[in-house]
Order: sequence, then structure tokens, then C-alpha cells
Amino acid sequence: MPRPTQRHFSNKRLIPEKRLVMMMRKLTKFNHTMGFQITHSNKPKKVKPFSCPNNDDDNNGGTNGGSLIPDDVPGYASWLEKHPSALNMFDSITKEAKGKKVVVFLDYDGTLSPIVDDPDKAFMSAEMRMAVREVAKHFPTSIISGRRRERVKEFVQLSNVYYAGSHGLDIMAPPRAVKACDKKGNEGAFQPAKLFLPAIQEMSIELEDTIREIQGARIEDNKFCISVHYRQVPPKDHEMLKEKVQSLVGNRPNIRLTEGKMVLEVRPSIEWNKGDALNYLLDTLGFSNAKDVLPLYIGDDRTDEDAFKVIASRREGFPIIVSSIPKDTIAWFSLRDPSEVLAFLLRLAKWKKSEIHFFK
Repeated sequence: MPRPTQRHFSNKRLIPEKRLVMMMRKLTKFNHTMGFQITHSNKPKKVKPFSCPNNDDDNNGGTNGGSLIPDDVPGYASWLEKHPSALNMFDSITKEAKGKKVVVFLDYDGTLSPIVDDPDKAFMSAEMRMAVREVAKHFPTSIISGRRRERVKEFVQLSNVYYAGSHGLDIMAPPRAVKACDKKGNEGAFQPAKLFLPAIQEMSIELEDTIREIQGARIEDNKFCISVHYRQVPPKDHEMLKEKVQSLVGNRPNIRLTEGKMVLEVRPSIEWNKGDALNYLLDTLGFSNAKDVLPLYIGDDRTDEDAFKVIASRREGFPIIVSSIPKDTIAWFSLRDPSEVLAFLLRLAKWKKSEIHFFK
């Protein structure tokens, strides 16, 4: 499809979903001013606010916060010309998708849930869960995260989606869909880096010892990759932490180091990423050779760019970046924060429902 543009769209007439997003942001600003934030666990409550992310953070928004970046952030308007809002371009997207098979892929942190100081508290809202459930009723839907697959499933709590953890190194199908099986026919996960697991587990122990003395540093064992979070590490210690981790990884032939948003990722040195996971899932669903398939991927992190590349190479589909600041990306469309992701997913499900009713 041709590169999108939003120059012909007017900001004077806001769609209902955009009004919802603006209302959520205003409510957030009020709570922030009053010294509260809204959590999105199963029992919402007001708690003391978490620390505001730095302006150089790749994602400063969330379903519980909206964007904390002002609308006049330098360069954002011109960036939107190149990566127009998927909400503003929704009619063009659905026009392209009409009569075709849309397959949905979603990142978790920063996309379905807010970016928070404590990774264990990155809860998705009940509204977001409902939206994902509705989307999955109408489109094959997968969540591809850098987290441990079991942990993502605990957060999402839905049985009608695929779960891919460790940046796609650990993939499991939902109960009533195509199942991954071992040679004996037993249901199991697809794990292309299984042979690397002992090396990853050994590295996890060494990393714990290495960063123990660094204030705010945290290790997250994601099974096939290890995340070293430094969001709560004092800025003056960031380089020291990176040097320690880089020194530990060294030139080990079976381990490599990548970097995300305030996190270092220790991963197996295998040519496999979220883009490969996307292709694997399309193949598992029987869509690999179909010409009428349009993958739709929404993500906010550098690791999601691999999935965007796969869609861009197909020249059909919808790569959507979640960001409240200008950033380098090959995504064609954008959403500002998880609140806009929520609005987009709700609208996508509503569109499909109306299309189904029309043909009945």
C-alpha cells in the first residue's frame, strides 16, 4: 500500500475514540496534580505516584498515565507527517483490510500496559483486556514480548491468543487453535533456542552477583533471555552497569547483548527475533503463502523493529509504533501511548463486528 499521509485530516473534528483518549489524559493530569496515580490491577485503587520518567525515555505514557510529554514536543508534528496516527488513518487502514485476513500481533510493555518503575507491576487495565479479547474474537491475535511467556500470560489472562515470550524464543498456541506438538504428539512450546538454556541460566547467576552492589539494578529471568533493568539506577551509574554487563558477556560464542528501553538484554546468539516469531506464527496459522493476509503489529520498543521490517518487506500490512516522542522507526503508522492503543483496538473490533453484521 502507498505510504500514508495525514495532511488532509482536520484536527477540528475529533472521532469519539480520540475524545476518550483526551478525557483519559485530562483525568491523569488531575490525579498527577493531586499526587495520585491509578493502578490497573484486578482491584483498582489510588496509590502514591511512581517517579516520572526522564524526558529521554522512549515511552512516557501508559494506560494509567496518558502521555506526560506536552503536545508541542519538538519535532513531533513533523514526525507525525511521516508516521501518521493509526487513529486518524483508521478509515484508510480498514479500507485496505476489507475482504482480507488481518492477523494481529501485539507487544506487551509500553503497548498494552504502561511502562512502570517495577516490572512486576506492569498491569494491563481491565478495559485493555476486554479490548484484546474482543479483537481476538475476530482476528488471530498474538502477544510477542521479551518477558517470560508464562509471566505475560499471567498479566494478560486470556485464553484466545497466542503467547510468545523471550522475544519470540518461546511460543505457545492457545487451547483451541493450532497446537505446537513434540515428536510424540504431546502439546508443547516451540523453542528454537532450547539448547542455549543452560548457558542462559548460568549467565543469570553470574549477573546477579555482578550487579548486586548497584543501587536500583534488577535482574528479570525471562527463561531464554535475561533482562537487566536499570530504570531505577541513578543516572551516574548507568555506564558503570553497562560496562560490567558487557564485560561479563564478553566474546562468549553462545551469548549476545542487546539494549532496549532502560534495559539490557542477554540473549542466545541465535538468528531469531520478533520478526521471525511473526513469520512462524503466520506459518502455524496457515497464512505464510496467502496473498490476502495483512499482518498488523503494534509495539513500542527497538526489538519490535524486527517485526516492522518483516511487514515492510511484504509491502502489505500495518506496522504501528507506539511513541510519544519522535524516534527512528520503519513503522508506517503511530499511536502515542497505550491509551491510544486501547482506542485503536476498540475501534478495530467494532469495525469488524459491523462488517460481519452487514453481510448477515
